[in-house]
This record gives sequence, C-alpha cells and structure tokens, in this order.
Amino acid sequence: MTIPADLKYTKDHEWVKIEGDVATIGITDFAQSELGDIVYVEVETVDETLDAEEIFGTVEAVKTVSDLFLPLSGEITAFNEILEDEPEKVNSDPYGEGWMIKVKCSDLSEAENLLSADDYKALVGA
Repeated sequence: MTIPADLKYTKDHEWVKIEGDVATIGITDFAQSELGDIVYVEVETVDETLDAEEIFGTVEAVKTVSDLFLPLSGEITAFNEILEDEPEKVNSDPYGEGWMIKVKCSDLSEAENLLSADDYKALVGA
C-alpha cells in the first residue's frame, strides 16, 4: 500500500495535494483496495461551491457505492474526465491519473485539520 509523504489525508480516505489555493483530490490506495474494482465515478458538482465534509460525488465498485467527501471548502473547478471512460485508473494509479477533482479552496486553514502521511498510516494500520 502506497501513502505518499507529500500529501494530506482524511479519515474518509481521500488524499489532498495543495498547490497555491488549488487542491487536487482523489481516494487513497487503501480506499481503492478496500472497494475493489471501480466501475464508475460520478461527480456532478463541478462549478459548485461546497463546504468541507459535504458529499461531492460517488464512486461505484462492483460490490458497493461510496460517497466522496470534500476535504476542504471551495469551488469544484474540474473533474478528471479520463475517469468517465476509464474509472479503473482509480485502482491502477490512485495518486496520479486516478485523481478525481480540483478545488479552488476558500479557506486554506482547513488543511490544518487534515492528516499527515504518518497519521494516515496509523489510521489504516500500515
């Protein structure tokens, strides 16, 4: 299981990469392995402004559907359209081509509530 040290994490198994006031968000390697083969990613919140911990979409695997929770408040500016045709990218490359959304953050101080890689490793028992 991969847990990159340069990312932040949530207890709901999303990862966050912050560059300036834009955050790229996806689900962790742990989450995709627990879900199994991902067959569909739905995000209908592009161009909407949501608060942290609101649902921004869903990910559907063969056996289950899981909600995706926004780690930081802000406007969802992009959805990774590759996932429309190749949702399996979330399984094969969760921290790269499997990213899900980009958010223009409205309150970067919320990032202080996110987990470090070491905190996330402790959470998942890695």
